[in-house]
Amino acid sequence: MAGEPNKRHSTAALLKVTEIFHSIQGESLSVGCPTVFVRLTGCPMRCTYCDTTYAFTGGNKLSIDEILVKVAKYRTPYVTVTGGEPLAQRACWPLLDALVEAGYKVSLETGNAVSIENLNSNVSVVLDIKTPGSGEEPANVYKNLEWLDANDQLKFVLCDEDDYQWSRAFLNQHNIVVPVLFSPVWGQLDITNLSTWVLRDRLPVRVQTQLHKLIWGEEPGH
Repeated sequence: MAGEPNKRHSTAALLKVTEIFHSIQGESLSVGCPTVFVRLTGCPMRCTYCDTTYAFTGGNKLSIDEILVKVAKYRTPYVTVTGGEPLAQRACWPLLDALVEAGYKVSLETGNAVSIENLNSNVSVVLDIKTPGSGEEPANVYKNLEWLDANDQLKFVLCDEDDYQWSRAFLNQHNIVVPVLFSPVWGQLDITNLSTWVLRDRLPVRVQTQLHKLIWGEEPGH
């Protein structure tokens, strides 16, 4: 994705952070890798299936330097910045820059309600296109598709077959140049059914589930 590190912000900038924890990456192309998650507080969306509503409010104010210290203690190369919606906080941009500059392999999980223009090009963006079943389809910033490159990923969380057909049509209507992930809503859409539809329609997508929930259950912070 086009963009250079944002030098206008200091690492002393404060962010509201819900939690920082070490776990196994349950989704995306780095699935299975030990990863540090930095979960920022706040989100402008209210998806029907949200499993992190506890991150909507609260959190502790931390500087970027303080976040870097907490991340470093886990001694792993993978860091994922997530939410809530991490890009709802402007200081997320310099946080991503600082993590990249510290040598981490950084990914960003974003719900596609905020522009990703000018993010650090070394960050792997996991862009979550909101389907009708999410209740937040109107919030999609479709111009974000223009800022994706081969380092990024496009994700669809599917509630039912209607969401699947909507997402299939979306892929046919757009020139997608990044890996595409199809994920069933946990406990709502059977992954066997989703896999059957993908095979039937010969879709060039990666079916995934939330591996972390298979390992840890639905307990927050994993």
